[in-house]
Amino acid sequence: MALWTPHVTVATVVERNGKYLMVEEVDKATGKLVFNQPAGHLEENESITEAALRETIEETGWEVSLRGVLGIALYQAPANGVTYYRTTFLAAPLRALENVPLDPDIQAVHWLDYEAILDNSARMRSPLVLAAIDQHRKGVCYPLDLIYA
Repeated sequence: MALWTPHVTVATVVERNGKYLMVEEVDKATGKLVFNQPAGHLEENESITEAALRETIEETGWEVSLRGVLGIALYQAPANGVTYYRTTFLAAPLRALENVPLDPDIQAVHWLDYEAILDNSARMRSPLVLAAIDQHRKGVCYPLDLIYA
């Protein structure tokens, strides 16, 4: 019998002056261009917060400061049946780093306002993308010390 193992992922909602840092990337399961927050998988020997900071730099070239936790979610992707266990962080942008090579799947990095995100809602990687932004817009944010290991 195969061992069921969820994929541990992180995402970071970064807001600046009413706009959100988003990536446009290729969805490997469908081959389509989709929008997502900076996000990715936890790597061996790294903390969940380290993963969020690393993924944000790798996908956007932005250094950020984590402010809190927006939520934790389970999502089973219909395209591949994989279950993702996702921790989403709220972060503040610190600075754009120069000459940072972005992950190869990233086609573009955008600062989008909420209306532009809604206009592209059919192109979100998953329902978790808009749900995380809505959490931020509602003022939901748990302290980082929610995570203690």
